Amino acid sequence: MDAALPTAGYDPGFLAHAVPLPASTTPVRELTYPRFTVLLDVERRLARVTGVNIDGARLRDPARTGDWRLDPRVPAAEQTGADVYARNDLDRGHLVRRRDPGWGSEAEAKAATEATFFYPNAAPQAAGFNQSKELWLGLEDHVLAYAEAEDVRVSVFTAPVLDADDPPYRGIRVPLRFWKIAAWSSGGDSPRLAAAGFILDQSELVDTREGVLAVAALGAFRTFQVPIGEIAALAGVDLEVLVAADVFARPGARTTPWRPLRTATDVLL
Repeated sequence: MDAALPTAGYDPGFLAHAVPLPASTTPVRELTYPRFTVLLDVERRLARVTGVNIDGARLRDPARTGDWRLDPRVPAAEQTGADVYARNDLDRGHLVRRRDPGWGSEAEAKAATEATFFYPNAAPQAAGFNQSKELWLGLEDHVLAYAEAEDVRVSVFTAPVLDADDPPYRGIRVPLRFWKIAAWSSGGDSPRLAAAGFILDQSELVDTREGVLAVAALGAFRTFQVPIGEIAALAGVDLEVLVAADVFARPGARTTPWRPLRTATDVLL
């Protein structure tokens, strides 16, 4: 990695309330990049957690530059590289979106967006850009718009759900679900921490039987708003601070049904 590239990583003090990077319950390598951090699961060769700080008031949209590449700080055998994505229907799905850390000066924004192209920040996602996937990619923008009147800073955590039953493919296991949590401070003079959690399910799209990956032509990405406590259990990460700030889970309720999302207006904030 370029020695001149700032690598301060995710800042837990970015919001009005301290929000630590979720901790993994499995062995990980912590990799810091400009304004975001990846906790790379060394066995699964995919991220267990990513966390990024987004300053909506200072966002830029630099030209798309950068090529996917291995992170030289990590053994290649611990990363999911180009061979997994070749000659199939898998996309290199950004976990921290390219634009999210791209704020500040022009040089800072360019360096940060290019850093999102390191393979530890990618996970295999079924190709096909349909409405459900557009919704998933736009959730952070929706939360930013909601928070703009009071606080345009948002911290976002995203990763695949690394389940033991994920189907094997080319030496890895392809994750069938992904999770995302957005956190922000709201409330004016007495701000409170708020957070919302989401799951994307691509189970209907991925078929790795006989070692060949295929994507169902008529399949769908399904997106849900879910209690953050359930994400913690599914993903094997510590989300204690965010569970307490969840705007979706009903206080005192034993369970809260997952809410299917069709458009961003279905999100409860």
